[in-house]
Amino acid sequence: MHLMMSTLQGIVNRGRPSIYLIEPNHDEGPYTWLNDAHIPYQIKDPWTVVNQYYQEARGVIIYDPNLLDTTNVATTEAGLQNGLAVSPTLAQKLTAAPYNLPVLDDLRGKFPNSLAAYTWEFQHLWPQTTHRMLIGLRPSTSVPVPSDNWKDFQTVLQENQQVRDASNRSTYTIDLSSYLGNDAVYLRFQDAFPQDGWGPSVHEVTVKADGNVIAQFTGCSQQEEQYIFDHGNSSCDFNPSNPHRFADGSNYFVYRFAPPANTKQLTVSVDMWNEYLISASKVAPQASSDDQTPFGYLRDYAVANHAFVFWLSAQKPDEVALFNQILSAVKPGTPYLGWFDSEPDGVSMTSKHGVYVLAADWFSNLTVWSGVNAPSQKIKTIAAPPLQNKVYVTFVVSDGDNLQYDEHYMRALWDNPDRGKVPLNWSISPLLPDAAPFFLNHYQTTASSNDLLVAAPSGAGYFYPSSWPSDNLNTYLQQSNTYLGKMGTDIIYAIDPNSTLPPSVAQAYSQMGLNGMFLNNYNQSALTIANGNLPVSTQLNAANGAEIVNAINQETAQWDGKSPMFISVLLIAWNSTASDAVYVAQHLNSNYSIVRGDQFFQLAREANNLPVKH
Repeated sequence: MHLMMSTLQGIVNRGRPSIYLIEPNHDEGPYTWLNDAHIPYQIKDPWTVVNQYYQEARGVIIYDPNLLDTTNVATTEAGLQNGLAVSPTLAQKLTAAPYNLPVLDDLRGKFPNSLAAYTWEFQHLWPQTTHRMLIGLRPSTSVPVPSDNWKDFQTVLQENQQVRDASNRSTYTIDLSSYLGNDAVYLRFQDAFPQDGWGPSVHEVTVKADGNVIAQFTGCSQQEEQYIFDHGNSSCDFNPSNPHRFADGSNYFVYRFAPPANTKQLTVSVDMWNEYLISASKVAPQASSDDQTPFGYLRDYAVANHAFVFWLSAQKPDEVALFNQILSAVKPGTPYLGWFDSEPDGVSMTSKHGVYVLAADWFSNLTVWSGVNAPSQKIKTIAAPPLQNKVYVTFVVSDGDNLQYDEHYMRALWDNPDRGKVPLNWSISPLLPDAAPFFLNHYQTTASSNDLLVAAPSGAGYFYPSSWPSDNLNTYLQQSNTYLGKMGTDIIYAIDPNSTLPPSVAQAYSQMGLNGMFLNNYNQSALTIANGNLPVSTQLNAANGAEIVNAINQETAQWDGKSPMFISVLLIAWNSTASDAVYVAQHLNSNYSIVRGDQFFQLAREANNLPVKH
């Protein structure tokens, strides 16, 4: 139903925004933005909407339930043929009276695997699609896992310290004999400190029943797959010398081990490190997040724009080859809307082709919000206080390049009652004037004097500057500058694999006329002057208020107080709130001064004898 409705929405909303879908997981609430924008609406049953608009569709495209990647092929075809992407069950209803829609394509049994499906799609559909954008969407999403899914699990091993450097790596042996008695034993790995994102990393697992090895595998190997009951949105690191599976934050993974009948002793030895929390059960969970269902979200925008929709790994060689072919087929400066199976590999690959990333796979109703006009307000700069021999601290909230974060979670953070009590820099996408001008207008008009919107990584979109084609970087950054102007900021936050910008990259950024740049988050903050005229501040990164205070104090331990010092702190949006910034402000002494980003760089310029921007 989600898939069908989003493809119908894309067809209908091409002309004007008419259908708005209430989809799950709205951090800001399902009607918040609609009510703020004073958009009139009626709540209707989905089939009532279908009855009203189905005649705008030319027919149906049936995806293959046995190969869910065909939902992406069907979405692409839906845009090209004005069709509805549907399951076989919905196809039966829509091809019968009163709808009588013809079958435009039936993808059942057409492809042996996902790679074959996307290869066919690229060969046959790519020439007809728009080349102004690429859209990378998982073909399906996990079914909701019940809240009591883990009620039978008991903790068997836990790291009680916040370890992020693998210093606790060891082979840990767990006796699971007390969990024998049923067909299998289930072992769940999760993050002991989900707020800081350094969960368990598992390299190798050995399972013994009465002393005999019944399972032995490396994390993320082919052998491991037969033992995974639930991947839980965990991730893989395929480093040849140290491959491992890891689960940070709310992610997890569950193994299922079935010992021989009458086993008396069952042990599991795990080579692992970082912040692990392991629990066990002899009762199977009710559900697995590996059970998949199609979804809608960004598909309306793909259909409306006749876009090419696919999902290829940024790590598996055969899929990477096709991924690179697709990226080679677009011009530098093309956006990739969606996400990857590996952020570093995906962003590196797209950047090398001059393609920037917009995390938008869970953006709702983009065909509506891109069509709701609202003016962009100029950001009012604030004069910096007189320069003193103090430690100047500024906070940057992460993840603003993420369009769906700007729509959902940022709004929840923005409504925190502690916002405005302490200066905060909120990274946000400079492309909101195109994608959702009303969202940008809301953040601008409701900002306090302590809130500053700055451009999110690393320009108009997310990319690694040192990986971008050097012959195009200046051109692309000048295009980005146009959007910074629309947004009203001259401060940018960039992410790059290098801890310092290569000279050619620094020169390109210095030509943008920026007040300053925040760079990366390598757990230390240092201010440098790039190309002789651009202040660049690397960012300190810590998990919560108390840790941030400790990190700042450690950073300033050698400060002699004879000259000003500048520290920028990255607040990871998923782990921190405005309340953490308030906590830090309350726990720093009078040697520290917390300022907004514009003041921070004004003072840094003054301290380094650079022209001060106003």
